[in-house]
Amino acid sequence: MDDGLEAQIAAAEAYEDLHVPAIFGQWAPLVLEAADLAAGDRVLDVACGTGVLAREAARRVGARGTVTGLDPAGGMLAVAKRLQPAVEWHEGVAATLPFADGSFDVVASQFGLMFFPDREAALREMLRVLVSAGRLSVAVWGALDRSPAYSAAVELLERRAGQAAADALRAPFVLGDPAELDGLLAAAGAAAVTVVEERGLARFPSVRSMIEAELRGWLPIMGVHLEEALIETILAEAEEVLELYVAADGRVVFEVSALIATGRKP
Repeated sequence: MDDGLEAQIAAAEAYEDLHVPAIFGQWAPLVLEAADLAAGDRVLDVACGTGVLAREAARRVGARGTVTGLDPAGGMLAVAKRLQPAVEWHEGVAATLPFADGSFDVVASQFGLMFFPDREAALREMLRVLVSAGRLSVAVWGALDRSPAYSAAVELLERRAGQAAADALRAPFVLGDPAELDGLLAAAGAAAVTVVEERGLARFPSVRSMIEAELRGWLPIMGVHLEEALIETILAEAEEVLELYVAADGRVVFEVSALIATGRKP
C-alpha cells in the first residue's frame, strides 16, 4: 500500500470514529425513510464516504435487496468495505455514474451535493440510473444560521484566520436555501420534488475535538493551511466562544439543520 492511500485511510478512519457518531449517523434513517425505502429495493448511495447511509440501507433492504456505494476517495472506500463487505463499493464521481440506465429503485446522497462541481449534472445522472418512478433522496446542510454553534465557529475563524478559512467552514452550508434546492432538483428533471427541513443534534466529545477536526482535517482539504501557533490560538479561544454548548460531562451538544429533498424519475 502506498503512503498516499495509507494517509487517506487514516483520515477516513478518523472521520468514521469522530464525525459519523457525532453528526452524520443520525441522518441516514431519515434520508432513507424519505425515499420510501423498502425490503428488496436496489439502492445506490452517491458520495458514500465510509458508508454510514449504505450500511443502514443494507439493513433495511434485507437479503432480497442490493446496496451499492460510490465515492471518489479510495481511503473512504477502504474503510467502508471493511465495515460492510456485503455492499458493492465503487470508486467514481457523481457526474459520470458507472451504471446502466434504470439500475436502481432508490438513489440517495447524504451531504455530498454541496461539493459536486456540477450539481445539476450529478442529479441528472442520479435520475438516469433510476427505474421509471424510482425515488431520489438527497440531504444537504441547512443554512449556517440554523446551526448556531457552527455559525459561531465561522465568526471565530473569520476574526482570527481570515475570510478564506471562514469560507472553507461555510462551504458545507451553501445549499441551505430550500427554494434553491427545490429548483435544482426540478431543473435536473426530477418530478414531485419536496424539500423538508429536519433538526438534529451534534454531539462531539469536546470543543477541542470538534474544532481541531475542522482546522487540521477539513480546512486542509479545502486548501487552507494554518500555522500551528494560530491553530492553538483558535482552539483556546473556541473554548470560550462555544462554552454555551458544553454539557456537564464536557461534551459539546448543539442543534443542527438539514434539508432533505426528494423527487421521482418521471
